Amino acid sequence: MSTEVIKTRTYGNWRRPRKAGLGSFGLVGTVGVFGGLVVVLLASMFSIAAAIMMAVLGAVVLGPLAIRTQDGRNIYDMLAVRLGWSRRRANRSTVYVSGPLSSRPGGRFRPPGMLSRVTMLEGLDPYDRRFGVLHHHHRDLYTIVLGCEPDGGSLVDEDQVDVWVAQWGDWLARLAHEPDLRGASVIVETAPDPGTRLASEVLTRISPSAPAAARRVMEEVVERYPDASSEMNTYVTLTYGLRGASRRGSGDVLTDLALRIQGLVSGLVSAGGGAAAPLSAERIAEVVRVAYDPAVAADVLDARAAHGGTGLEWSDAGPAAAVETVNAYHHDSGISRSWLLTLAPRGTVRSSVLRGLLDPTSSIRRKRVALLYRPIDPATSAKIVEGDRRAAQFMANSGRGPVQARAISEVAAAEQTAAEEAAGAGLVEFSMIVTVTVDSLEEIPDANATMRNLLGATRLSMRPADRMHAAAFSCALPVGILPWEQTLIPRELQEAL
Repeated sequence: MSTEVIKTRTYGNWRRPRKAGLGSFGLVGTVGVFGGLVVVLLASMFSIAAAIMMAVLGAVVLGPLAIRTQDGRNIYDMLAVRLGWSRRRANRSTVYVSGPLSSRPGGRFRPPGMLSRVTMLEGLDPYDRRFGVLHHHHRDLYTIVLGCEPDGGSLVDEDQVDVWVAQWGDWLARLAHEPDLRGASVIVETAPDPGTRLASEVLTRISPSAPAAARRVMEEVVERYPDASSEMNTYVTLTYGLRGASRRGSGDVLTDLALRIQGLVSGLVSAGGGAAAPLSAERIAEVVRVAYDPAVAADVLDARAAHGGTGLEWSDAGPAAAVETVNAYHHDSGISRSWLLTLAPRGTVRSSVLRGLLDPTSSIRRKRVALLYRPIDPATSAKIVEGDRRAAQFMANSGRGPVQARAISEVAAAEQTAAEEAAGAGLVEFSMIVTVTVDSLEEIPDANATMRNLLGATRLSMRPADRMHAAAFSCALPVGILPWEQTLIPRELQEAL
């Protein structure tokens, strides 16, 4: 008699690329240290006092580069956030008012902040489906949004789950070969359903000639079921920096993007994305409108059920008023607070690690979990994994005792990553933003406690997006805003810091 042991597949080995330089200084800090030593030596040839003064000045300037938080930020990074907040508050850009009675040109309800310079285009894909394209003028980027209805994980065999995860990894790896792709994101939005969606779907379909008993049963179902129902929407955004787009017309850009949609949709379906299709310009505007004003969610659903659409345009998708504070973002009928990923789960996890975070929460009006991906091309991927491998081997050969033990485990992880990359796996940088929206300021402490419990179950480390909640709110929307494309300092220089 034999007993078969079923092993559950686990996942992990997330690695943050090592930065060049001494310790936590980074490349710029290391160059500054060696340059400072040269300056001190030269100054000592003339005066000891001058040498001491230069040494103290160098320590004051370079010291903040060596002090880092858990997520890799140094003192200058945190100081820049505070200075930016002070400047925005001084020029009152933390307050936004739109509409006919505001000073905004046109008198419409345009989305604020990073979405203020975004315009909407619309085209037809090869299957005659309308799809909206968001044009980010300040970076000349174009975003398409796909709506998905993922298959649930309940009562699904582990083998099928493994296939879905493998197909999802393959889809992410193929993004590195997608021409001109700058980044992608997956947004899962959940909200407790007050019952209006069920009522609009059921009551409008009851036949006038239906028996009275059947009618009473359906009305009772509509009355009692909403307590356990919820709304869940999944969106996938893909943002492109099309070469030569400024010299081409909008028709050529829409044609270029239309030809890519079906291949992307097929990959999502294979990865368990269920029915996937591009979102129209009207549907994207509705999603953004509900995010800024959750109170109109029921009206939007009723309008779509009764008339097939709302007729909403992008220029009217924003809030009538919004105020950003240090700890929250106030917008129309909601107050939102966002969290940013600082550290992925340590060790190995199962495929259901994010299920608790993605499930609807009854105490939260709306919740959005946004996973941001930046695919890395194969040539750069090989350089990164090889650099990590050499750095890990150097640390293992030079360390002693517990330090050497940890370095040996780093070598094993680096070797595994290099082997997987050589076998064709893709390298993708990722991050996460979680935004929760409640009805009043008094509910914020409860939302904080709920997030602490959810993050503890997922083994994620996240920090509040204090002093930048408006930007984090926009990045968590399905509009294709990529944080690394919004910085004033080039990404290469930021990595060297």
